[in-house]
Amino acid sequence: MPRRIGYSLWGLAMALALMTLLATGFGALRLPVALLWSGSDEALRQIWLTIRLPRVLLALVIGGSLALAGCVMQGLFRNPLADPGLLGISSGAACAVALWVVLPVTLPALLMLYAPMLAAFIGALAATVVIFLLSQQRESSLSRLLLVGIAINALCGAAVGVLSWVSNDAQLRQLSLWGMGSLGQAQWSTLLAVTSLMIPTVLAIWRLAATLNLLQLGEEEAHYLGVDVRLVQRVLLLCSALLVAAAVAVSGVIGFIGLVVPHLMRMWLGSDHRAVIPGSLLAGAFLLLIADTAARTLVAPAEMPVGLLTSILGAPWFLWLIFRHGGQHG
Repeated sequence: MPRRIGYSLWGLAMALALMTLLATGFGALRLPVALLWSGSDEALRQIWLTIRLPRVLLALVIGGSLALAGCVMQGLFRNPLADPGLLGISSGAACAVALWVVLPVTLPALLMLYAPMLAAFIGALAATVVIFLLSQQRESSLSRLLLVGIAINALCGAAVGVLSWVSNDAQLRQLSLWGMGSLGQAQWSTLLAVTSLMIPTVLAIWRLAATLNLLQLGEEEAHYLGVDVRLVQRVLLLCSALLVAAAVAVSGVIGFIGLVVPHLMRMWLGSDHRAVIPGSLLAGAFLLLIADTAARTLVAPAEMPVGLLTSILGAPWFLWLIFRHGGQHG
């Protein structure tokens, strides 16, 4: 890996660490780090420890997961517009979680913690398999993939609408927050659950970074270079679906992180996934942390759903990508 890319990644990591420290002090209630270190106010310290810090760390985990899932999908489909939200994967996960919310099943405490993620994983995996099978067809195209994504989003949106209609008031409010994306339910238990799924998934993806580079040459060329193409594709699909599922189960649908961040990292760091993967992980965490900090402070003491902010940022970027893509292939 070139030295310039290494310095860039280290610089991004240091900026993320600094932003993490600053973000713990911002919100409806300002919590200066110096005041916390002095230990003069135990009540503020407990607020920081039990509410603010878990939320900041959850933003890092969710942002990194969504960006990494987008990075894997763009590499797997060899398509700069591949994104869990645009292709309907996030909607599939959200639909399954909505079904779990409205039709709850009593399970042991540990299983209850992971049950929404399991439901989201099933929904995300189902949508991923449909998209992947379509992408393998010779007549498949970018426009067809996006149309299928629109169809999946519409179907899942209709299903969530029906579930919202039959839900009670508490379930309806929970579903509404899920649809807009929010980190307001952050707790140490949910952070632990998401992190326990994210870490092994990230390690598995990192081990396949060089192989993902070979897949960019085409399936046939990668096969001749000794890659078990089908196995690698299945593993990467499962990993990306798992990352999306864990994120959606906890935070709801937060769009465009998986589209914007990997594309920016490829423009900055090049096409080598050994650089793009850690870069997307760090930049996704950084972007969502900034968005969530803004969501907590712009309209304080109220709170704006963070998914609205990411959509405001991502929609213009998506339009630019479409026009740029069309200009290159027109």
